[in-house]
Amino acid sequence: MKITIKEVTNKHELKKFIKFPIKLYRDNAYFVPPIIKSELLTLAKDKNSAFEFCETKYWLAVDENNAIVGRIAGIINNRYNQKVGKTFARFGWIDFIENEMVLCALFQTVEAWAREKNAEYIHGPLGFTSFDQSGVLIEGFDELPTAYGKYNFSYYSKLIERCDYTKEVDWVEYKVTVPYTMPERFTRLSEMIEKKYNLHCVKLDSKKELPGYAKEMFQLINKAYDKIHGFSELSEKQIDSLIKAFIPMLRLKYISIVQNAENKMVGVGICLPSLSKALQKCRGRLFPFGFLHLIEALRFNDTVDTLIIAVDPEYTSKGINALIFNQIGSSIISNGFKYIETTRELENNFQVLNLWNKFEYQQHKKSRCYFKTLKQ
Repeated sequence: MKITIKEVTNKHELKKFIKFPIKLYRDNAYFVPPIIKSELLTLAKDKNSAFEFCETKYWLAVDENNAIVGRIAGIINNRYNQKVGKTFARFGWIDFIENEMVLCALFQTVEAWAREKNAEYIHGPLGFTSFDQSGVLIEGFDELPTAYGKYNFSYYSKLIERCDYTKEVDWVEYKVTVPYTMPERFTRLSEMIEKKYNLHCVKLDSKKELPGYAKEMFQLINKAYDKIHGFSELSEKQIDSLIKAFIPMLRLKYISIVQNAENKMVGVGICLPSLSKALQKCRGRLFPFGFLHLIEALRFNDTVDTLIIAVDPEYTSKGINALIFNQIGSSIISNGFKYIETTRELENNFQVLNLWNKFEYQQHKKSRCYFKTLKQ
């Protein structure tokens, strides 16, 4: 097979870049296609505020018949590099047919570009920020990903490792069975934590109140996620964009905001009814009827996804996770959900694991971030 690598240079080619995995996985029962319009906004340099501190290029691999057989993005997140004091390149948006030549050609291209940018290392799959899809699935190929997760074929990890990439970190995901009632010891623990540290949960009565908390929420995320692998601080423009994108979807009963005695936010948790099956029905488009599937999923569902759990570092060992989930969990139980799907957590995030230990759960998915040293 003859492989040619073509750089994406215009919107028409960018759409092909975005649509390739939809074609690659068209017969797969577990793949959740992205919304094409949202992907365009993320990848367009004039639309995504991450380009204030990120550089990127996108490439397509095509065969001798000009059919697309792979894709990859190269990213330099300068803000992250300044934080860690090293020069990393990232690869992301990686998809390819089961052919080692295709993957090698994609990696050779992104690595050459990374060296031109004086990168010492390359890792991925990672996006511009931690709110983009990341990781290669290495366990859980017969499981539906969350709407903010990513599915891939089982051959990905094998071929990536043949290209001399090794494990950097793993993320795990849990499926938690919702109990019929909140365990009494869990409720008692939450009450003790509230009293001991003089904390309280905010009661939201109207969605109009959310914007008043949104900025502080993302500022807390910046603080809480600072040490998380691959995270770089969100800018004011990014925060504004995330507020605009997320708030319309949120449901008050699945939001927990914890404040201290001075009414400073010290913890936040957000869950959302699973949109995975609805996105499969959308097939990448919200219009003319795709958005109806999303509305239905928000109203009728047996699974809820965790989106965000963030705790002020000064309170990380004080049981705030339990306090957050006690509030949201009551709504999850009363609304008849059967399962909670967690978003990806670092495998050594024992505080979150200790939260799920109190319930019936299973670790059913695992994803990996790969790493390689670049020789100049």
